[in-house]
Amino acid sequence: MPWTKRLGSARVYLGALIILVWGLGPFYWMAVTAFRDPDYTFDTTPWPTHLTLANFQNAFDTTRGNNFGRAVTNSIIIGAATTVIALVIGMMAAYTLARIEFRGKRIVAGLILSASMFPVVVLVTPLFQLFTDIGWIGHYQAMIVPNISFALPMTVYTLASFFSELPWELEEAARIDGASRFQAFRLVMLPLAAPAVFTTAILAFIAAVNEYLLSRLLSADATEPVTVAIARFSGNDPLVPPYGAIMAAGTIVTIPLVIMVLLFQRRIISGLTAGGVKS
Repeated sequence: MPWTKRLGSARVYLGALIILVWGLGPFYWMAVTAFRDPDYTFDTTPWPTHLTLANFQNAFDTTRGNNFGRAVTNSIIIGAATTVIALVIGMMAAYTLARIEFRGKRIVAGLILSASMFPVVVLVTPLFQLFTDIGWIGHYQAMIVPNISFALPMTVYTLASFFSELPWELEEAARIDGASRFQAFRLVMLPLAAPAVFTTAILAFIAAVNEYLLSRLLSADATEPVTVAIARFSGNDPLVPPYGAIMAAGTIVTIPLVIMVLLFQRRIISGLTAGGVKS
Protein backbone atom coordinates (compact mmCIF):
# COMPACT_ATOMS: atom_id res chain seq x y z
CA MET A 1 0.00 0.00 0.00
CA PRO A 2 1.42 3.45 -0.89
CA TRP A 3 2.56 5.53 2.07
CA THR A 4 0.00 8.23 1.27
CA LYS A 5 -2.86 5.77 1.71
CA ARG A 6 -1.30 4.44 4.90
CA LEU A 7 -1.03 7.98 6.21
CA GLY A 8 -4.66 8.66 5.31
CA SER A 9 -5.79 5.46 7.05
CA ALA A 10 -3.70 6.32 10.10
CA ARG A 11 -5.32 9.75 10.34
CA VAL A 12 -8.79 8.21 10.11
CA TYR A 13 -8.04 5.75 12.91
CA LEU A 14 -6.39 8.45 14.99
CA GLY A 15 -9.41 10.72 14.59
CA ALA A 16 -11.75 7.87 15.54
CA LEU A 17 -9.62 7.13 18.60
CA ILE A 18 -9.69 10.77 19.72
CA ILE A 19 -13.47 10.91 19.34
CA LEU A 20 -13.83 7.61 21.23
CA VAL A 21 -11.68 8.81 24.14
CA TRP A 22 -13.40 12.20 24.18
CA GLY A 23 -16.86 10.58 24.28
CA LEU A 24 -16.22 7.63 26.60
CA GLY A 25 -13.56 9.19 28.83
CA PRO A 26 -15.99 10.88 31.25
CA PHE A 27 -18.14 7.75 31.46
CA TYR A 28 -15.07 5.59 32.10
CA TRP A 29 -13.90 7.87 34.91
CA MET A 30 -17.41 7.91 36.40
CA ALA A 31 -17.51 4.10 36.41
CA VAL A 32 -14.02 3.83 37.90
CA THR A 33 -14.94 6.25 40.70
CA ALA A 34 -18.22 4.42 41.31
CA PHE A 35 -16.39 1.17 42.07
CA ARG A 36 -13.65 2.85 44.15
CA ASP A 37 -13.67 2.95 47.94
CA PRO A 38 -15.21 6.23 49.21
CA ASP A 39 -12.00 7.04 51.09
CA TYR A 40 -10.16 7.04 47.74
CA THR A 41 -12.70 9.01 45.71
CA PHE A 42 -10.13 11.63 44.68
CA ASP A 43 -7.46 9.09 43.75
CA THR A 44 -6.18 10.00 40.28
CA THR A 45 -5.05 6.49 39.34
CA PRO A 46 -6.44 5.97 35.80
CA TRP A 47 -7.36 2.31 36.39
CA PRO A 48 -9.69 0.78 39.00
CA THR A 49 -8.20 0.53 42.50
CA HIS A 50 -9.62 -0.20 45.97
CA LEU A 51 -12.69 -1.82 44.45
CA THR A 52 -15.90 -1.94 46.47
CA LEU A 53 -19.67 -1.85 46.04
CA ALA A 54 -20.16 0.55 48.95
CA ASN A 55 -21.00 3.46 46.64
CA PHE A 56 -23.84 1.50 45.03
CA GLN A 57 -25.19 0.58 48.45
CA ASN A 58 -25.03 4.25 49.47
CA ALA A 59 -26.86 5.26 46.28
CA PHE A 60 -29.87 3.13 47.28
CA ASP A 61 -29.61 3.96 50.99
CA THR A 62 -32.74 5.86 52.06
CA THR A 63 -31.61 6.69 55.59
CA ARG A 64 -30.00 9.94 54.40
CA GLY A 65 -33.13 11.18 52.69
CA ASN A 66 -32.20 9.84 49.24
CA ASN A 67 -34.67 7.71 47.31
CA PHE A 68 -32.84 6.75 44.15
CA GLY A 69 -34.95 3.68 43.41
CA ARG A 70 -38.16 5.71 43.37
CA ALA A 71 -36.48 8.34 41.19
CA VAL A 72 -35.52 5.69 38.62
CA THR A 73 -39.14 4.56 38.46
CA ASN A 74 -40.28 8.16 38.05
CA SER A 75 -37.86 8.72 35.16
CA ILE A 76 -39.10 5.58 33.42
CA ILE A 77 -42.72 6.72 33.80
CA ILE A 78 -41.97 10.24 32.56
CA GLY A 79 -39.76 9.05 29.70
CA ALA A 80 -42.16 6.32 28.56
CA ALA A 81 -45.22 8.57 28.68
CA THR A 82 -43.40 11.34 26.82
CA THR A 83 -42.14 8.94 24.16
CA VAL A 84 -45.48 7.23 23.52
CA ILE A 85 -47.52 10.44 23.32
CA ALA A 86 -44.91 12.25 21.21
CA LEU A 87 -44.71 9.30 18.81
CA VAL A 88 -48.48 8.95 18.40
CA ILE A 89 -48.97 12.66 17.71
CA GLY A 90 -45.70 13.05 15.80
CA MET A 91 -46.31 10.14 13.44
CA MET A 92 -49.69 11.47 12.36
CA ALA A 93 -48.39 15.03 12.03
CA ALA A 94 -45.33 13.87 10.06
CA TYR A 95 -47.46 11.76 7.74
CA THR A 96 -49.80 14.69 7.15
CA LEU A 97 -46.94 17.06 6.35
CA ALA A 98 -45.23 14.55 4.08
CA ARG A 99 -48.16 13.07 2.14
CA ILE A 100 -51.10 15.49 2.22
CA GLU A 101 -51.28 18.86 0.50
CA PHE A 102 -53.30 21.53 2.31
CA ARG A 103 -53.36 25.30 2.59
CA GLY A 104 -50.84 26.67 5.09
CA LYS A 105 -48.72 23.53 5.08
CA ARG A 106 -45.43 25.44 5.11
CA ILE A 107 -46.65 27.72 7.88
CA VAL A 108 -47.54 24.73 10.03
CA ALA A 109 -44.14 23.16 9.38
CA GLY A 110 -42.44 26.43 10.29
CA LEU A 111 -44.42 26.75 13.53
CA ILE A 112 -43.46 23.21 14.54
CA LEU A 113 -39.81 23.98 13.87
CA SER A 114 -39.99 27.28 15.76
CA ALA A 115 -41.28 25.47 18.84
CA SER A 116 -37.87 23.83 19.22
CA MET A 117 -36.02 27.16 19.14
CA PHE A 118 -37.17 28.46 22.53
CA PRO A 119 -34.54 27.94 25.24
CA VAL A 120 -35.83 26.02 28.24
CA VAL A 121 -34.84 28.74 30.69
CA VAL A 122 -37.26 31.18 29.00
CA LEU A 123 -40.17 28.81 29.70
CA VAL A 124 -39.39 28.18 33.36
CA THR A 125 -41.25 31.15 34.86
CA PRO A 126 -44.46 30.98 32.75
CA LEU A 127 -44.71 27.21 33.13
CA PHE A 128 -44.15 27.41 36.87
CA GLN A 129 -46.84 30.07 37.22
CA LEU A 130 -49.27 28.21 34.95
CA PHE A 131 -48.82 24.84 36.65
CA THR A 132 -49.11 26.47 40.07
CA ASP A 133 -52.44 28.02 39.11
CA ILE A 134 -53.89 24.73 37.85
CA GLY A 135 -52.38 22.61 40.63
CA TRP A 136 -49.95 20.55 38.59
CA ILE A 137 -46.77 21.26 40.58
CA GLY A 138 -45.40 18.00 41.95
CA HIS A 139 -47.37 15.80 39.52
CA TYR A 140 -46.10 13.77 36.58
CA GLN A 141 -47.99 15.79 34.00
CA ALA A 142 -46.04 18.91 34.95
CA MET A 143 -42.93 17.24 33.49
CA ILE A 144 -44.51 15.09 30.79
CA VAL A 145 -46.32 17.91 28.97
CA PRO A 146 -43.23 20.16 28.54
CA ASN A 147 -41.12 17.17 27.51
CA ILE A 148 -43.69 16.31 24.84
CA SER A 149 -43.42 19.82 23.42
CA PHE A 150 -39.63 19.42 23.24
CA ALA A 151 -39.76 15.95 21.67
CA LEU A 152 -42.48 16.67 19.10
CA PRO A 153 -40.45 18.87 16.68
CA MET A 154 -37.70 16.25 16.49
CA THR A 155 -40.28 13.49 16.04
CA VAL A 156 -42.18 15.31 13.31
CA TYR A 157 -39.16 16.31 11.25
CA THR A 158 -37.38 12.96 11.57
CA LEU A 159 -40.45 11.01 10.49
CA ALA A 160 -41.64 13.52 7.87
CA SER A 161 -38.36 13.25 5.98
CA PHE A 162 -38.74 9.47 5.98
CA PHE A 163 -42.42 9.37 5.01
CA SER A 164 -41.77 11.75 2.11
CA GLU A 165 -39.32 9.25 0.57
CA LEU A 166 -41.58 6.20 0.79
CA PRO A 167 -43.01 5.14 -2.58
CA TRP A 168 -46.46 6.58 -3.22
CA GLU A 169 -47.43 3.47 -5.19
CA LEU A 170 -47.76 1.40 -2.00
CA GLU A 171 -50.27 3.79 -0.51
CA GLU A 172 -52.17 4.10 -3.80
CA ALA A 173 -52.39 0.32 -4.09
CA ALA A 174 -53.84 0.09 -0.58
CA ARG A 175 -56.38 2.81 -1.39
CA ILE A 176 -57.40 1.04 -4.59
CA ASP A 177 -57.94 -2.17 -2.58
CA GLY A 178 -60.47 -0.31 -0.43
CA ALA A 179 -58.35 0.89 2.48
CA SER A 180 -59.01 4.31 3.91
CA ARG A 181 -56.15 6.80 4.21
CA PHE A 182 -55.75 5.97 7.91
CA GLN A 183 -55.76 2.22 7.18
CA ALA A 184 -53.14 2.71 4.48
CA PHE A 185 -51.06 4.67 6.96
CA ARG A 186 -51.45 2.13 9.77
CA LEU A 187 -51.18 -1.11 7.78
CA VAL A 188 -48.79 -0.18 4.96
CA MET A 189 -46.75 2.94 5.65
CA LEU A 190 -46.21 2.62 9.38
CA PRO A 191 -44.53 -0.83 9.23
CA LEU A 192 -42.16 0.50 6.57
CA ALA A 193 -41.27 3.41 8.87
CA ALA A 194 -40.31 1.10 11.76
CA PRO A 195 -36.56 1.98 11.69
CA ALA A 196 -37.24 5.71 11.82
CA VAL A 197 -39.91 5.27 14.50
CA PHE A 198 -37.56 3.15 16.60
CA THR A 199 -34.78 5.71 16.31
CA THR A 200 -37.07 8.58 17.20
CA ALA A 201 -38.42 6.68 20.21
CA ILE A 202 -34.93 6.12 21.62
CA LEU A 203 -33.89 9.74 21.11
CA ALA A 204 -37.13 11.06 22.64
CA PHE A 205 -36.81 8.75 25.65
CA ILE A 206 -33.19 9.72 26.30
CA ALA A 207 -34.01 13.43 25.99
CA ALA A 208 -36.91 13.09 28.45
CA VAL A 209 -34.80 11.17 30.97
CA ASN A 210 -31.94 13.69 30.75
CA GLU A 211 -34.11 16.79 31.31
CA TYR A 212 -33.20 18.57 34.55
CA LEU A 213 -34.09 22.26 34.75
CA LEU A 214 -37.88 22.03 34.54
CA SER A 215 -37.96 18.83 36.57
CA ARG A 216 -36.01 20.52 39.35
CA LEU A 217 -38.65 23.24 39.68
CA LEU A 218 -41.84 21.35 38.82
CA SER A 219 -41.36 18.05 40.66
CA ALA A 220 -41.88 17.04 44.28
CA ASP A 221 -40.12 14.43 46.41
CA ALA A 222 -42.53 11.72 45.25
CA THR A 223 -42.21 12.52 41.53
CA GLU A 224 -38.63 13.75 41.07
CA PRO A 225 -36.67 11.98 38.29
CA VAL A 226 -33.14 10.67 38.57
CA THR A 227 -31.52 13.87 37.32
CA VAL A 228 -33.00 15.81 40.25
CA ALA A 229 -32.50 13.00 42.76
CA ILE A 230 -28.80 12.65 41.94
CA ALA A 231 -28.27 16.41 42.21
CA ARG A 232 -29.87 16.35 45.67
CA PHE A 233 -27.87 13.41 47.04
CA SER A 234 -26.70 13.94 50.60
CA GLY A 235 -24.11 12.01 52.60
CA ASN A 236 -22.87 11.74 56.16
CA ASP A 237 -21.41 15.25 56.02
CA PRO A 238 -24.01 17.80 54.83
CA LEU A 239 -21.21 20.07 53.60
CA VAL A 240 -19.49 17.43 51.42
CA PRO A 241 -21.41 15.91 48.48
CA PRO A 242 -21.22 12.08 48.35
CA TYR A 243 -19.28 11.96 45.11
CA GLY A 244 -18.91 8.19 45.15
CA ALA A 245 -22.65 7.60 45.50
CA ILE A 246 -23.34 10.21 42.81
CA MET A 247 -20.95 8.44 40.42
CA ALA A 248 -22.55 5.09 41.23
CA ALA A 249 -26.03 6.46 40.56
CA GLY A 250 -24.85 8.00 37.28
CA THR A 251 -23.34 4.67 36.24
CA ILE A 252 -26.56 2.82 37.04
CA VAL A 253 -28.57 5.24 34.92
CA THR A 254 -26.11 5.37 32.01
CA ILE A 255 -25.28 1.68 31.54
CA PRO A 256 -28.80 0.58 30.42
CA LEU A 257 -28.92 3.41 27.88
CA VAL A 258 -25.47 2.47 26.54
CA ILE A 259 -26.44 -1.20 26.28
CA MET A 260 -29.69 -0.31 24.52
CA VAL A 261 -27.89 1.85 21.96
CA LEU A 262 -25.24 -0.84 21.35
CA LEU A 263 -27.86 -3.57 20.88
CA PHE A 264 -29.94 -1.53 18.45
CA GLN A 265 -27.24 0.57 16.80
CA ARG A 266 -28.02 -0.81 13.35
CA ARG A 267 -31.68 0.16 13.64
CA ILE A 268 -30.70 3.58 14.97
CA ILE A 269 -28.28 4.22 12.11
CA SER A 270 -30.75 2.98 9.51
CA GLY A 271 -33.43 5.20 11.03
CA LEU A 272 -31.21 8.28 11.04
CA THR A 273 -30.14 7.76 7.43
CA ALA A 274 -33.59 6.74 6.21
CA GLY A 275 -34.94 9.09 3.61
CA GLY A 276 -31.57 10.71 3.08
CA VAL A 277 -31.15 9.41 -0.48
CA LYS A 278 -33.83 9.29 -3.12
CA SER A 279 -34.14 6.06 -5.06
